[in-house]
Amino acid sequence: MSFPASRPRRLRRTPAMRRAVAETRVHPAELIQPLFIREGLTEPRPVESMPGVMQHTRDSLRKAVVSAVHAGVGGIMIYGVPATRDESGSGALDPGGILNVALRDVVSEVGDSTVIISDLCLDEFTSHGHCGVLGPDGAVDNDATLELYGQMALAQVDAGAHVLGASGMMDGQVGHVRSVLDAAGDVDTAILAYAAKYASACFGPFRDAVESALEGDRRTYQQDPANAVEALREVRMDIDEGADIVMVKPAGPYLDIVAAVAAESEVPVAAYQVSGEYAMVEAAAARGWIDRERMILETVTSIRRAGATMVATYWAEELAGVLRAGY
Repeated sequence: MSFPASRPRRLRRTPAMRRAVAETRVHPAELIQPLFIREGLTEPRPVESMPGVMQHTRDSLRKAVVSAVHAGVGGIMIYGVPATRDESGSGALDPGGILNVALRDVVSEVGDSTVIISDLCLDEFTSHGHCGVLGPDGAVDNDATLELYGQMALAQVDAGAHVLGASGMMDGQVGHVRSVLDAAGDVDTAILAYAAKYASACFGPFRDAVESALEGDRRTYQQDPANAVEALREVRMDIDEGADIVMVKPAGPYLDIVAAVAAESEVPVAAYQVSGEYAMVEAAAARGWIDRERMILETVTSIRRAGATMVATYWAEELAGVLRAGY
């Protein structure tokens, strides 16, 4: 019998050997922890569709951020849930609005020891749940929304955000926000562009977390899941407009997009492992159908392997602890 001279299994024999030849590694500094703060709470409130995720109070948010920083995560992404909403999402522009207050709290607590990313979008603050203001025909008015994004950006910078997460998928949002910041003399605040954000069913649990008032869908401004070339066009536009980082969202169902964007982008590429991805793993693990810890590491590793520089995931702090312990 003739045996092969090349035996790839030699490099898989032990955990130490597998670690030594691993082509893709996940480091805590590459992970971003999304966190929610809910106005008016006196104690943290669990998000039912996202086991282990909380709507925080101001006090518990401070503690959660400190804990994440101690775990070594690279960044924190803050979402505000206001007690009241209106048609224009005015709470997003208010220096006393819950998101801007939370940003100040977090900055005062941890300063520059982590990257603090704000959510630059109106959907959590509008009574209709869309990412922008509506025109007379009931559709989102792209250009009127940009004006509000500019004001929101200034409020978030004033609150101390290091990075503005432009997530609304309005045409020209990055260029408009960059021009507003530059005109105000702010050339240092970075913009994370949600460049390829798909109209995905995976966002469902997130809408529970932010108590979204959305009726209908966002298919007129978020990307069609059938399209890939369009994603590259969006990325090129955002980079040309001044994006410092571009993001693909969701991550897992769109690894081909992550890889294509990473191959073309000259700026860092982020990918967001969204609420539905999280909820599916947690639900299957709760029923004993999968090994939870292995699945978490495997899914995040696959996102990094596809080319993402950084990964936003609700498991960021937990996974950072696993990695530091030497998984």
